[in-house]
Amino acid sequence: MHPIVERIAQKDVRALAKAITMVENDAPDKLDMLSDVFKLQGKARLVGLTGSPGAGKSSLVNRLIANLRAQGKTVAVIAVDPTSPFSGGALLGDRVRMHEHFTDEGVFIRSMATRGSLGGLARATKDALRLCDAYGFDVVIVETVGVGQSELDIMKIVDTTAVVLTPNSGDVLQIFKAGIMEIADLFVINKADLPGFGKLKAMLKELVMITATHEHEKAIIKTIATDNKGIDKLLAAVDAHHDYLYQTQAGRRKREDQLRFEVYELIREEIWRDVAAFVDHHPPEEGFSETTDPYRTAKRLYAKWKETGGSAHEQ
Repeated sequence: MHPIVERIAQKDVRALAKAITMVENDAPDKLDMLSDVFKLQGKARLVGLTGSPGAGKSSLVNRLIANLRAQGKTVAVIAVDPTSPFSGGALLGDRVRMHEHFTDEGVFIRSMATRGSLGGLARATKDALRLCDAYGFDVVIVETVGVGQSELDIMKIVDTTAVVLTPNSGDVLQIFKAGIMEIADLFVINKADLPGFGKLKAMLKELVMITATHEHEKAIIKTIATDNKGIDKLLAAVDAHHDYLYQTQAGRRKREDQLRFEVYELIREEIWRDVAAFVDHHPPEEGFSETTDPYRTAKRLYAKWKETGGSAHEQ
């Protein structure tokens, strides 16, 4: 077993933090380490929270942590933040937003950015989830900034995805356009004391009916995170969705699809690694310039790579 995995199995939190850094930086022995981690998987509930900036996700996460800790459960939080163009690190600081839980040994908080992970943000985050699960946390929460493709990808790697909305935000139509209605497992209307709550809930109900399946109806939860209202109902909805995932055929199909997606991502990462090494050894004769046709060049280099049997060095 990989040395760092042995330390994680002994609940060494520094080893956990180091392992996540290895994942982010695409360490050479990352896959061997993660293979050992896979054997240590616990039964953590993986929950994703996404929504537009200002929806109150961080306040909601704070309340979820407090509620879960009151139940005696341990919690890990992976905060998926924008990447700094200068440092490559996360722009938003986990300790700033969730400082009240920083000294709690039953809580682990980590901000993540894309950095060097070839598979992108979702790949690195999924690996971090597995690491936290192997460590033994009862619940792992992923909070995303709710922007672009990373939002859709994160929804494929957690058990339950909650989309956080606020009244008068205009988010509903954007969500419908983006196809998130089909991916979200439940909806949270936070800041429900603001004007427009009734209208937003009615719109959501109508959209939920359009996308509803026979097996599972997406819950709509009302919360006011600042007043600690609705958190118990949100956790109950997460539990109900977890039961659906593990007790129904539709739930099993979803989990199988997630695993298939993960295998494809790993294969794509390995292929990309090999192709990139090949191109480094066999750059196009014309080089890379403003006149380089990227489509023909990519097709030609990929075909040449396949002729070598997928090796960076010609046989």
